[in-house]
Amino acid sequence: MTNTKGVRRGTRYMFSKKYKTHGPLPTTTYLRVYKIGQYVDVVGDGSCQKGMPHKSIHGRTGKVFNVTRHALGVIVNKRIGNRIIPKKYNLRIEHLRPSRCREDFLKRVKSNFEKRKANPDATKKLVLKRQPQPPRRGHVVKVSKYEPVTLQPLPYELIA
Repeated sequence: MTNTKGVRRGTRYMFSKKYKTHGPLPTTTYLRVYKIGQYVDVVGDGSCQKGMPHKSIHGRTGKVFNVTRHALGVIVNKRIGNRIIPKKYNLRIEHLRPSRCREDFLKRVKSNFEKRKANPDATKKLVLKRQPQPPRRGHVVKVSKYEPVTLQPLPYELIA
């Protein structure tokens, strides 16, 4: 049997609804406010076929460039051959959700601003960059209460 050539081929699980989430979409989907420049995640919802994203951009993060009543214009990077091209898509809001990709960055910017404000004199250099987590401190495991158990494989027995 040959491969199917449809637009939605290979999306049996991609566009299916999760367990106990079937039925109409929650009202918050339609009441969210999106602004130009905001980051959104493109996640196709199988319960609404209108304005559905292509399977190639499902799960991608893009930037809003246009807002209409029922849809958003989103710029998503797409890899074509050996280059990445920013492509523009018009997607309905049922298939979009606000992205959390910048939460950590914005929180870091805010904390760095607070650190600078708390230290107006530059006598001591502030470390504002993210630091890798240091190795954990060493400790001694006491075995006075319990005897250590030695693990070894059982000898192979041939059962005939």
